[in-house]
Amino acid sequence: MKLYVVDAFTTRKFSGNQAGVALLGRDEDYPDDGFMQTLAAELKHSETAFVKRLGPESFRLRYFTPEGEVDLCGHATIAAFTVLREEGNLAPGTYGASTLAGELSIEVSRTAVWMDMAPPVEGRTFREEEARELYAAYGLSLDDMPADMVPRAVSTGLCDILLPVSTREALEAAVQNEAAVTELSRRYQVVGIHMFWPSLERGETAHCRNFAPLYAIPEEAATGTSNGALTYYLYRQGKLRPGDESRFLQGEHMGKPSEILSRLEEGDGSVKIRVGGRAVLTLGLELL
Repeated sequence: MKLYVVDAFTTRKFSGNQAGVALLGRDEDYPDDGFMQTLAAELKHSETAFVKRLGPESFRLRYFTPEGEVDLCGHATIAAFTVLREEGNLAPGTYGASTLAGELSIEVSRTAVWMDMAPPVEGRTFREEEARELYAAYGLSLDDMPADMVPRAVSTGLCDILLPVSTREALEAAVQNEAAVTELSRRYQVVGIHMFWPSLERGETAHCRNFAPLYAIPEEAATGTSNGALTYYLYRQGKLRPGDESRFLQGEHMGKPSEILSRLEEGDGSVKIRVGGRAVLTLGLELL
């Protein structure tokens, strides 16, 4: 098994969001779940993708945090297919990825990787007292909520609570109560909370911060699935149009600036969302 550390959603080493990538040999079966979780905990990144080639154009991916398996991880997928391309295993083209969140199409170019998100699913909204509790978990109040946006649970593979704030100052000032957010995530059955300020300016769509303490991730520098969900949220709010390419900036508060791109298309009564970005390999080794 070959192991890599990859900085995703960036072109600079030690920036963006680091992911572990484990490439299984062609005749190598997946190790048991306990081993993969232990390896993910040893690597200490928010997610590690375990990749097995099934055929010339198809792969299976499983994702582990230090605390357990998750259905999908955007930045680890970008990292995995960047490794496959850079190690000479893939030419630019379209490939299939089998995940617990479903079958995804992955587009590999010479510079970037684009991945399909799972079909968007809108979850619950929150009563006033529930919303107040969400904001209070970050030292904020309902005064920090935009007049035309409310918190909502949305999934494009993993379900997050999307928490809008009205100013960049509020986004930067937020301080997480990890115990409270862990309990809220468990109560509402979500991975975590994706806080965002919708700048909606030319060249950028939103500035974001992502928190998933339930999965031992206090804050994450770049999250593909969460920004896929945010793309759908903003589309439903009338802030984005089909065909727009969105640009989300994340990780700034952590000193690891990241850039996550997304595209939304309509067709046959459905919506398709793709998330993309670039990545750079920083470390490679072989597990003995």
